[in-house]
Amino acid sequence: MQTYTKTLLLGLTVLLTSCAVGPNYVRPAASVQVKFKEAKDKQVIVSKKSKNWKIAQPKDACDRGAWWQVFHDEQLNSLEAQLNSSNQTIINSYYNYQQAYALVDEARASFFPTLAGSVTLIRQKPSSGGSSSSGSSSGTITTSSGTISGSSGGGSSAKITTTHTLSLNASWEPDIWGLVRRQVEAAAGGAQASAALLASTRLLAQASLAQYYFELRGLDIDQKLLNDTVAAYKKDLQVTKNRYAAGVAARGDVLQAQSQLETAQASAINNGILRGQYEHAIAMLIGVPPGNFALLSARRRVTPPPIPLGLASELLERRPDIAQAERLMAQANAQIGVAVAAYFPTLTLSGLVDFVGQDLSHWISLPAMGWSYGAQLADTIIDGGLRSATVRAAQAGYMASVASYRQIVLAAFQDVEDNLVSLRLLNQQAATLDKAAADARLALTFVINQYKAGTVDYSSVVTAQNTAFAAEKSAADVNYLRMTSAVGLIRALGGGWNASEIACAAS
Repeated sequence: MQTYTKTLLLGLTVLLTSCAVGPNYVRPAASVQVKFKEAKDKQVIVSKKSKNWKIAQPKDACDRGAWWQVFHDEQLNSLEAQLNSSNQTIINSYYNYQQAYALVDEARASFFPTLAGSVTLIRQKPSSGGSSSSGSSSGTITTSSGTISGSSGGGSSAKITTTHTLSLNASWEPDIWGLVRRQVEAAAGGAQASAALLASTRLLAQASLAQYYFELRGLDIDQKLLNDTVAAYKKDLQVTKNRYAAGVAARGDVLQAQSQLETAQASAINNGILRGQYEHAIAMLIGVPPGNFALLSARRRVTPPPIPLGLASELLERRPDIAQAERLMAQANAQIGVAVAAYFPTLTLSGLVDFVGQDLSHWISLPAMGWSYGAQLADTIIDGGLRSATVRAAQAGYMASVASYRQIVLAAFQDVEDNLVSLRLLNQQAATLDKAAADARLALTFVINQYKAGTVDYSSVVTAQNTAFAAEKSAADVNYLRMTSAVGLIRALGGGWNASEIACAAS
């Protein structure tokens, strides 16, 4: 008995310290760049804190901070706060993330034995046999631990028996080959990918809100320009009518002025349509019915703030979509181990204990007890190539996830470079368009004076007015294109950029 116990303990020790089959996860290399090629503008500040590449560690548990506060717009800050608490897409992703972490606990439960219990109460009256005046009757009760019989003497009444049974059944499948460990590893990878997806969903919604907001504010500036243009065209129309009445202008000049005014009025109406659509889009993002939401017009011209950048390689640590792809690789790698573990036999340890008594006091104090224990080793002998195919499918799935990860890394660098070049050239374009608008306004003043002096016809005025309006609108629009590009760059960088403001929760 002592030798048997030592052997059992030694076997359990070997089982509990066994290795997990399948490949251990090692993050594959990806093509990266040391610096951003398009970071050449003073609006983009590149950090020089390190020149060396370092291995990226996914930071999907990091709080990226209220990055939108860099724009110093209280209305935007308020809207972003509403979005973070009420956006239904973010809420959906949050509960998907909670579900994924529950699946990790579900997989981890397989490490432990299971214990099932049942309590049975049976009252039985055996059937009566023989004559009504004599004889006997008997009854038999069969339980999981044996048979209990009762009998009653002659007479018309049989004895009623009561049986109390308590059964405890324990079972445990030791994780010999690491099947459960690989399942937990896969579930954990999926949960971490879900956490990264939640961060990515939140960042995308935040950036979309900021871009819609700045585009709406750009339409507010356009509306002011259109309203001023309509007012100016009304004055021009009145001047033309007066000149026509005085006989110094043609009827065609009045019709041209009238047509130009009506075109400007139509543009002002269309601008209101676009503004309303952006307002409705913002309402949806913050979880408010569009009919219950309105933004007052604001015509403050803003400029993008300087945006500090780190090393290009640090992008791998800050983009939640990259973190998600990396965790999905880890999950796919663990699935290979799960598939390989199917080649090996499973060991199941089980035990059963029954307590039986014919009354409650005996059931607790002096029960009839039966027990059993044993072990079962089981394996599949022939499966028609099922396990081999499952392993190949898992390996192919892992390689596909590696390719997806590398493609997402490349796309992330492209995203940053696209926004960098856009922001850099828009800054240059803004200066040029501001000068063009000033020149067009000055030219319009000269042409109007010439028209009043009778040295040019009204078509020259119309041309100068159209040129001035287009230049003013382009100068106003490029400013808000710069703002949306700044938001796009922040989103491409993964959100906040100040490491001192980033707090990571324990994973």
